[in-house]
Amino acid sequence: MALDIKRFTARFVDEARDHLRKVEDGLAVLDSTPSDSETINAIFRSAHTVKGSSRMLKLTRITETAHKVEDVLGALRDGSLGWSPELRRLLQRGVDALSTQVDAVADGNEPAEPDPALCAALAAILGSLAETVANKDQPAPQEAPTPPQAEVRLKSADTVRVQLTKLDELIRLMGEVVSSHARLRQRLSDIRQIERDTQGRGETTAAITGFARDLREDVFSQELLMDELHAKALVMRMLPLAIVLEPAARLIRDLGRSLGKDVECVVGGTEIELDRQLIDRLNDPIVHLLRNSVDHGIEDAATRQAAGKPTFGTIRLGARQDGGWVLIEVADDGGGLPLAAIRDKAVKKGLVSAEQAAAMPDSEAIDLIFSPGFSTSSIITEVSGRGVGMDVVKRTIVDDLQGVIGVETVPGKGTTFALRLPMSLAVMRVLVVAAGDESFGFTAQYVAQLLELPDDRLLRVAERDAVVIDNEFIPVVSLAALLGLPETRSARTMLRLVVVRVRNEKLALLVDELLDERDMVIKPLPEHLRHLPLVAGMVMTGRNTLVSVLHAPVLLDMARRSRAGAAEPAQAGRDAMIRILVVDDSLNTREIEKDVLEAHGYAVTLAEDGLDGLNKARNGDFDAVLTDVEMPNMDGFSLTAALRQDERYRDRPIIIVTSREKEEDKRRGIQVGADAYIVKGDFDQSSLVDTLRSLLG
Repeated sequence: MALDIKRFTARFVDEARDHLRKVEDGLAVLDSTPSDSETINAIFRSAHTVKGSSRMLKLTRITETAHKVEDVLGALRDGSLGWSPELRRLLQRGVDALSTQVDAVADGNEPAEPDPALCAALAAILGSLAETVANKDQPAPQEAPTPPQAEVRLKSADTVRVQLTKLDELIRLMGEVVSSHARLRQRLSDIRQIERDTQGRGETTAAITGFARDLREDVFSQELLMDELHAKALVMRMLPLAIVLEPAARLIRDLGRSLGKDVECVVGGTEIELDRQLIDRLNDPIVHLLRNSVDHGIEDAATRQAAGKPTFGTIRLGARQDGGWVLIEVADDGGGLPLAAIRDKAVKKGLVSAEQAAAMPDSEAIDLIFSPGFSTSSIITEVSGRGVGMDVVKRTIVDDLQGVIGVETVPGKGTTFALRLPMSLAVMRVLVVAAGDESFGFTAQYVAQLLELPDDRLLRVAERDAVVIDNEFIPVVSLAALLGLPETRSARTMLRLVVVRVRNEKLALLVDELLDERDMVIKPLPEHLRHLPLVAGMVMTGRNTLVSVLHAPVLLDMARRSRAGAAEPAQAGRDAMIRILVVDDSLNTREIEKDVLEAHGYAVTLAEDGLDGLNKARNGDFDAVLTDVEMPNMDGFSLTAALRQDERYRDRPIIIVTSREKEEDKRRGIQVGADAYIVKGDFDQSSLVDTLRSLLG
């Protein structure tokens, strides 16, 4: 069935005007602070998005104009072009021209051809149209008249977004009702405490008990009505994902043709609904992921045929509901992420050293693609190579929409990007904790576990604290210490831990107390504080106090940097020549064992599971291997047995580090050829190093 583009033009006009307004505002900021890199990046992304969105709807004239403006902004971003009044006027002309073209689309007309004089001026400022500039007969570019401000305001107001403000206000007021109800529940808690304190005082107690009973019934009755009203109000703002997903098939085909590739798209789950607030922000990341899959993922026909694949590539774009979340997946059957090229590019850009890149596990290498300005493309085109795209995906999904991104890639088989999003941002489940005499919140999607453990479960590994939970080492950090707050030390015998998880990485935060856990309204920060990445927003408690909701991914980054800064320099000597392969499916366990070994001067390479470890062992040359037992694809016993079949590893030390304590497991480890068996619960870093040294001789 042919795609009806007209269904999506109103939304395009809405978004394009919004982005052009951001560019115009950004130009005004640059007038006073020309070196503001954050503003330059923001207006570059807006121009890039207008270009990509217009391309989806085959609005090629707008695409061409936006592409020219983007080229100039790109030069401004990378520093090859300096800010000047002339550049300011030229970019304003570009914004005006795009606004005129978008207005034509809004009126149901064909947008005008790109202004030749404007395009020539944009190209000339980059020095790419020398012949045109040298041509004496070329008429001087004439400035397009700026439309009257009143007219601009009139057209901007006539948009869908403005028509939805009343509904948005309703949702906001419902949020206030939720906050008010929380205070009412607190009053109920107070009266219950008074009831307990006045027990045994005759008539007074009876009166208070009766009042508390009536208040409790009123609170519960109001809660039922409030929940129903809030749910119905949210449903009014829900829209099907078809708005974002259906144009994908055409975009993919067009991109494929422009790159000389035959690509088909399979779309599913278009009936799944999301809050309009999220729908409005999804277009950019979806477009960037699709462009990435077509350009970098799908191979050309000859390469696919040589690999035994169909000559046409397939991209699957689907959505499904997962509890209170929506999972959107973009999967291609291409060649997988070029991990070697990603590592090389990261070294060239100075993101990591060559040694770090070589020892880096694949999961960390994959994360590099989300770095700002990162691209493995060898040439800059209108499709890719500008270093914009994946950082937009991460910023939108993780920072703005409180979601999670997962990436899976298999060499020669393809790559899947999974976006996990809340169904609405109006109300979210929040855990409130106390640390360092302050209160902080965490949104539920980042909280993996809440634990209370005896003090003696705390291990000291590589000069940092850790606990073993479910067969993996998890670093332990005091939340107060991480935030630079004074710690409230008490004679405690139990550890209260909040285990936060971002993708495959976990961190156990030591807190003083768990205070509350319920649905709350997250209020955005004021405009002047929104640059703070650590705080996602604020919630109001039942006692009318504001609590900062912390952004878990930023906390994990802070903890990682703290560990790196405190790491001891590797010892020089013969140990520095010894290469160790560490195999474990837990990212935290791999990192802890790596820190222990590197602190003693060993060169460490990491593998994510038994099969990955076997491949790295065969392709490399290691003096010893440390492996877990329970892993996907191939367990540690099978890995050990396979390595003993390899002539190079027949006599080299293999140490099993696992949580399995049973004697039969230890016997099996010895039977398959392990030289030592260390239980994680009894883990001692000096014991590990001593064992390794004794086996190496």
